[in-house]
Amino acid sequence: MTSPPDATGVPEPSAAPSAPASEPPVTPSRRLPLLDVLRGVAILGTLATNVWLFTAPGGEANMLFGEELSPLAAALADPSPGTVTQGVLLLFSNGKFLALLTLLFGVGLAIRFRSAERRGERRPGPYTWRALFLFVEGLVHFTLVFAADVLMGYAVTSLVVAWLLNRSPRVRDAVMWCSAALHLAVIGLLTVALAYLPQPGEQSADGGVPTEVVDLYAHGTYLEQIAFRFDNALAMRSEPIITFAFMVFMFLLGVRLFRAGAFEAGETGRRLRDRLLAWGIGVGVPLNLATALAGPEWFFVERYVAAPVVALGLVGAIGWLVDRADPAGWGIVSLSSLGRVAMTGYVAQNLICVLACYGIGLGLAARFADTGPWWVMGLWAAVSALLLIGSTLWLRRFRLGPLEALQKAVLGRIPARRP
Repeated sequence: MTSPPDATGVPEPSAAPSAPASEPPVTPSRRLPLLDVLRGVAILGTLATNVWLFTAPGGEANMLFGEELSPLAAALADPSPGTVTQGVLLLFSNGKFLALLTLLFGVGLAIRFRSAERRGERRPGPYTWRALFLFVEGLVHFTLVFAADVLMGYAVTSLVVAWLLNRSPRVRDAVMWCSAALHLAVIGLLTVALAYLPQPGEQSADGGVPTEVVDLYAHGTYLEQIAFRFDNALAMRSEPIITFAFMVFMFLLGVRLFRAGAFEAGETGRRLRDRLLAWGIGVGVPLNLATALAGPEWFFVERYVAAPVVALGLVGAIGWLVDRADPAGWGIVSLSSLGRVAMTGYVAQNLICVLACYGIGLGLAARFADTGPWWVMGLWAAVSALLLIGSTLWLRRFRLGPLEALQKAVLGRIPARRP
């Protein structure tokens, strides 16, 4: 039996080490079904956010030129069924699954360190190479597939957190809460800037993406799109830069929740998840609604402050469902399968959307530009179903996903360091 894979989907040996004297004891390791399900949900949730970028005129370039509009405000201005449904889906997905995925990467790092302890390796040991491999994967993904890549940011963050995991709990706690304070300060400054400073940017006459950029993604060549990403690399990589403190906080919070037993099936895990659910509903949902209705200048607070609190509530809600669901049911099995090949699923969904929406493929974004939001929701459902079915069938034949197997093959050639 193996313990759950980390956020990259690579399984870990199952035996648990003895905890250091400064740490609370850890329970014996076993597969935690909830973690796999949460990873699967996080992958589908990130698609629910990114699919609107792929299908918009100008594709991913909307990160540079597109105006941020509150989905609830748009639904109130035009209460048609399509607009209201789109608004609800955007409100539900915006920032929540990014936060959930970030939290789960921290959990994966904690699992890696526990396994390294069991094997008697020097920590972080080969994790430095793992982070480098993840960064290269992210760079390739950014260059060849999709500009809104999360992997490079996670790779850099994991190196910092890996170093912190060798420090005392007091040091980790201090860094975690200082990171939270720094993140809130950065978001506060950005919110003030949105509210009071003029917003630069070359836009088309209707305030959207410039016509030549729309044409690039609708009719341009693949090499031209790659060149556009590199020409605007700093701006397109701005999210992991401004949210670095946030990622450090969420990684460390994931480590803390994992070591506290929040993902275990027992009474301790259920009690902790009930608390997370209460915070998500009692604090996160009202804050999310308030910031969504407050106007576009509150975008950063909605996405990077309110949404992460709701994401913690999602951990509790999904845990509640998993506790009561049939573990052999198709829903749990398929989500768990996608969670076990999370890296492959993340890259595959973006590649599929590129080929479906951009002019280098089927060009659906240009074909259905004036048909409303329903086809976008249909695309999300179709790609999600493909990922769930494909991952389930793949794991019936293979132990690892394609990218997970590649990572294991490459990193397996690097000898572990012993103390």
